[in-house]
Amino acid sequence: MAGRLRSALPILRRTLTNDAQKVFVCPSFANAEFSRNYATTSPVKEQKVKVPFAMYGVSGNYASALYLAAVKANVLDKVESELLVLIEASKKSPKFSQFMKDLSVTADIRVKAVNDIGAQAKFDGITKNFLAVVAESGRLGHIERIAQRFSELTMAHRGEVKATVTSVIALPPEEEKELKETLHDILGQGKKVKLEQKIDPSILGGLVVEFQQKVFDVSIKTRALQMERFLRQPINLDAQ
Repeated sequence: MAGRLRSALPILRRTLTNDAQKVFVCPSFANAEFSRNYATTSPVKEQKVKVPFAMYGVSGNYASALYLAAVKANVLDKVESELLVLIEASKKSPKFSQFMKDLSVTADIRVKAVNDIGAQAKFDGITKNFLAVVAESGRLGHIERIAQRFSELTMAHRGEVKATVTSVIALPPEEEKELKETLHDILGQGKKVKLEQKIDPSILGGLVVEFQQKVFDVSIKTRALQMERFLRQPINLDAQ
């Protein structure tokens, strides 16, 4: 089994290297939903801030908007920790978790609830205003995913990159080291790779690596499916 993991690493290294030159472009936030100023006070001088990499979808757009506001206000770490506190509290309270997902609750009640929570927890103004916007737009059910995406951006801001590797068994130390070195080569100097391992026997062997919204699949299962599709293609007997 360890041999299967090792055999997948050279393939993965080539795949990662070939894809390394792709450039991410930050999406536009022209939508009125993101036009609200989350800051409690106007900055003396407007900072030019960009997200580390583009994010898409509802959670990605909200996370990006919050990142921009938090960086400008210099409260990035504080906002991140406050979001995590809120998520942990929701996990411990099924009633509160259900409340956040219940779209039948009126917007004013949702906003009042998050305002009360923010005041009691002494959240930063950026966090409180952002939660109010999320509550008003009926997106509280997405808050956990938004927080996850936001953490991805804060990690990138600190030069950290979270990578998830899925394998049949836990990577041996030498395999883990080699994978980290491969990712370091791709990401460049100054980047810190935080590797999270997941076990999934269904991939049969090889590796699946995910980072920065990219997926590199060199698992035996995927290669077998590709081979199966190839073998099912009709053969042209008239071809010379």
